[in-house]
Amino acid sequence: MQGIRDQIKKLQDLLKIEKEEDLSQYKKRHLTYSFEEKRKSGVCWYPIQIKRQLASLGDKTLIEIERTQGVNEKHAFNSGKLVSLFVNTGGKQDSRSSVNGVVNYVKNNTMTITLNTDDLPEWIDDGKLGLDLLFDEASYREMEAALKDLQQSKNERLNHLKEVLLGEREASFQQLTPFKVPQLNDRQNAALQNILQAEDVAIIHGPPGTGKTTTLVYAILKTLESESKVMVCAPSNAATDLLVEKLTEMDVEVLRVGHPARVTESQLNQTIDVKISKHATYKDLKQVRRKSEELKSIAKKYKRQYGYAERQQRSMLLDESRRLREEAEMLEHYIVQDLLGKTQVIACTLVGATSQLIRHLKFQTVFIDEAAQALEPACWIPIMRAQRVVLAGDHCQLPPTIRSIEAARGGLAKTLFEKVIGKGTVDVMLEVQYRMPEMIMEFSSRSFYQGRLLAHDSVKDQSLRPGEVQLEFIDTAGCGFTESIDKETLSTQNIEEANLVLKQLNALVRELGLKQIQEERISFGLIAPYRAQISYLSTQVYDTFEYPNLKSLGEILVIDTVDGFQGQERDVIFISLTRSNSSGEIGFLAETRRMNVAMTRAKKKMVVFGDSATLCSHEFYSDFVDFTQSNAGYRSAYELMEF
Repeated sequence: MQGIRDQIKKLQDLLKIEKEEDLSQYKKRHLTYSFEEKRKSGVCWYPIQIKRQLASLGDKTLIEIERTQGVNEKHAFNSGKLVSLFVNTGGKQDSRSSVNGVVNYVKNNTMTITLNTDDLPEWIDDGKLGLDLLFDEASYREMEAALKDLQQSKNERLNHLKEVLLGEREASFQQLTPFKVPQLNDRQNAALQNILQAEDVAIIHGPPGTGKTTTLVYAILKTLESESKVMVCAPSNAATDLLVEKLTEMDVEVLRVGHPARVTESQLNQTIDVKISKHATYKDLKQVRRKSEELKSIAKKYKRQYGYAERQQRSMLLDESRRLREEAEMLEHYIVQDLLGKTQVIACTLVGATSQLIRHLKFQTVFIDEAAQALEPACWIPIMRAQRVVLAGDHCQLPPTIRSIEAARGGLAKTLFEKVIGKGTVDVMLEVQYRMPEMIMEFSSRSFYQGRLLAHDSVKDQSLRPGEVQLEFIDTAGCGFTESIDKETLSTQNIEEANLVLKQLNALVRELGLKQIQEERISFGLIAPYRAQISYLSTQVYDTFEYPNLKSLGEILVIDTVDGFQGQERDVIFISLTRSNSSGEIGFLAETRRMNVAMTRAKKKMVVFGDSATLCSHEFYSDFVDFTQSNAGYRSAYELMEF
């Protein structure tokens, strides 16, 4: 086995390769792609229009924009991403006319952004506006710094912890009197007991629908009975905010650390900015700041040509302004320390743990949710501040996104979660799931979880309608459907298969009727592994094809990639596997963890469309087709086609 120093050194090298590849791809898109090519590849909205300017916290400008071309095309923008608002004054982007910002949230074809400026730029009406996705240098910088500190650390506890996590030392556990939380099932209670007994590390392995987040929240609550403060992290803002929401519902004092633009609107009340504004001393702080600015403004009114008395007066005003500014800083520091003292949970993303606000804090326990989706270097950032760590996630679902094939193959794709799970007794797998009927759950359970998953009685037999087949595979083999490559995005699509998917979805909607769908709030999801397929499906549903039933579904119909659906669920899921060729090539469908995500989103009905002649070159898909055949869920698409 590689030594600790060698493992960390290799990780540093792989992270450098990944950073260089990520930056190279960014530069290629940014410098050589046309506006349309960037838009098609999902890294640019162009052209856009500003719908309105919104009220914002602090000295920032908050705007809502809307794209006017490429409507419903897939893109890579989401909450927390760094962006650049620019103006195109003549066919080319003017680098002098741009301002950076952060995405607050994206909904359909609109996006809310916090700009790093206190007002709209003067050039805002000089040409067509666009929005670019920026390269995130800061995250790499923080991960690199964490690995360097980890390599050089002389901290005895940290060195012990990294030996445990990287396999050179066994994890230790104390013995506690067994107990049970009534709200949790037996396996959830076992995971909770394991966490409380762990002295170094514990893992909650939470397959889809098994209540991982619920178990993690109770683990945090029980830990707070003996510890005054804990840190709770996740790789994404969305996962962090979900935990904040659940903990707030339990009346836990949570402080959400991070740029306000990266926090969902519902969680803003937990941010430091809002908590400061609600503090009893805030009025004093505001008055001191205002007085400081007033004196500074008066001092600036003096012209360059003035006498001795005027210079003295100006100097006195500026000195007093500076003194008041220092007083304001001291007041703000007092408020922040007071808030931190009362806070039970510090919540942030993994990289957000480097915030100056909390950099000085140490924790007995750090909880990391969705750890199986996080790069190992990012996980070390909060762990370096902890005595012990609790990891929660599922390594049988999507791994972290890695740009460099070389870095992924070299080992960067293997997460810290995967390295630790299975070592001794550190992990407990949750086994009872509350999302899917047994028929939809079974194939995933056999393929990924050693057949250990059980469907709770409340969902075991649930279906969309009495007697409804819960799982179907629609086989397009022999129908003449052929995949193609979108010339602009180089992504795979299968137009004939997509049309069949929409036809069948529309038929189901028609059978159910909009009244029943709306009354029962039946939700629908369309999933495809390729952006080009998603783009075509989105366009045909809402634009070219006339599907009045589907149009009426509004927000209860979501069309997205597998990655976009992780963590979500819908009553009905339709999946378009897209690949259909004579050579049996299935591309990244061979990453079966991706399909595990797709196949575990449905609560009542799942319909999968694909070409068995292509897919069954892979054992996983061959087994899936056999499974549907043995459970009366197999149909040939040929019988559904109109001649």
